[in-house]
Amino acid sequence: MSNGKNLKLEFRTKQFALQIIRMYSELPKTTVAQVLGRQVLRSGTSVGAQYREAMRAKSIADFVSKIEGSLQEIEETRYWLELLVESGTVQGDCVSSLREEADELTAMLVASARSAKQKRTG
Repeated sequence: MSNGKNLKLEFRTKQFALQIIRMYSELPKTTVAQVLGRQVLRSGTSVGAQYREAMRAKSIADFVSKIEGSLQEIEETRYWLELLVESGTVQGDCVSSLREEADELTAMLVASARSAKQKRTG
């Protein structure tokens, strides 16, 4: 299932994880920041791991399931990023590029799942 589009998505999900790690390391050391930060760290780094699992799927159904797992993780990441901003823990501009990348990755993952579903029914 590996092609140029998949390699690009694999690269971008890894870069997203690295950006999440950098953001977490710069959070204030307050309890709220650290609790929310650990949540976003876990879900944000899991997006790429889930995607890599999808690349090793045994069937189209397995692939779609793993892609949907990646989508769940990215949606959770978006939630924790929103809480970081709306709680006043970080300024919105500090995570705006992460939020934009989450949106773009979501669109790419949805397209990938949709394409696989069409192949399955097709």
